[in-house]
Amino acid sequence: MIMTNMTTVSGFLLLGFSDNPEMQMLHALLFLVMYLLGSAGNFIIITITMLDPQLQSPMYYFLKHLSLLDLSSLSVTVPQSIHNSMTGSGYISYAQCVLQVFFFTSMAWGEVAILTVMSYDRYVAIRLPLHYEVIMSPRKCRLAVTAVWISGGISGTLYTATTFSIRFCRAKIIYQFFCDVPQLLKLSCSNDYLGVIGAVAFIAAMALACFIAICLSYVQIFSTVLRMPSAEGRSKVFSTCLPHLFVVSFFLSTGTCAYLKPTSDSATALDHLLSVFYTVLPPTLNPVIYSLRNEAMKTAVRKLLIDREFF
Repeated sequence: MIMTNMTTVSGFLLLGFSDNPEMQMLHALLFLVMYLLGSAGNFIIITITMLDPQLQSPMYYFLKHLSLLDLSSLSVTVPQSIHNSMTGSGYISYAQCVLQVFFFTSMAWGEVAILTVMSYDRYVAIRLPLHYEVIMSPRKCRLAVTAVWISGGISGTLYTATTFSIRFCRAKIIYQFFCDVPQLLKLSCSNDYLGVIGAVAFIAAMALACFIAICLSYVQIFSTVLRMPSAEGRSKVFSTCLPHLFVVSFFLSTGTCAYLKPTSDSATALDHLLSVFYTVLPPTLNPVIYSLRNEAMKTAVRKLLIDREFF
């Protein structure tokens, strides 16, 4: 009955993690906790990087925009999933699905782009310290961030336009907790999704170029760090570079795995686990990862939460 009805309505049915009411409430509670933690962590980073005079370098300027992207990314998918789990309804309108695909794709690409910029910032700081202020001037940093947000918008527009240009003639059931493009492509009744494949190939090629640039930056960074005579100097560099490398590796590996893995005809635990790994965990854990090994960040957080003295 559901399969028949969902072929005629304009929206989609998100099946989520379970059709058991108790499990749905558990998922809603877990997602709510993660959303609140992730939102609070990213909001704290945005606040301290704006107010603390000690955190006004390009590295923290880029970190502020990474937190903005993370906060936006969390807000695109998680609240809708919490609402669906609490109400027991997985329905999402066509317009909501379009917006979800657009904003999620834009934020995801923006995160790849800002992580690439951040790796270049660390490369210049460690390999070319005498030229750092010239290369990473405030004007160039603003241009880089502007390019990040614009490129995210272009990627989201391209991805969304090609995805929703296809005809959906099968039961509009999505085996995910959000409008995931691989699941949407399964609903096509013809080969008119070739445009989507082209868009995916283009974005994947750009993401691969970013990943190669990040890897090359870190090869150069670590080769320089290992030649440092001071153990304290090496520790300081690793404290800023290792969290960034972990974030890059985790986000790209889980996202790549999820999108390259063949989609199944029904919900699987692996599909749901991978989707959580690249949609919910990175923006939730990024504030913790960047704060734990960075003394300047920990000091600023203590000033915000305890001393409340920024000036």
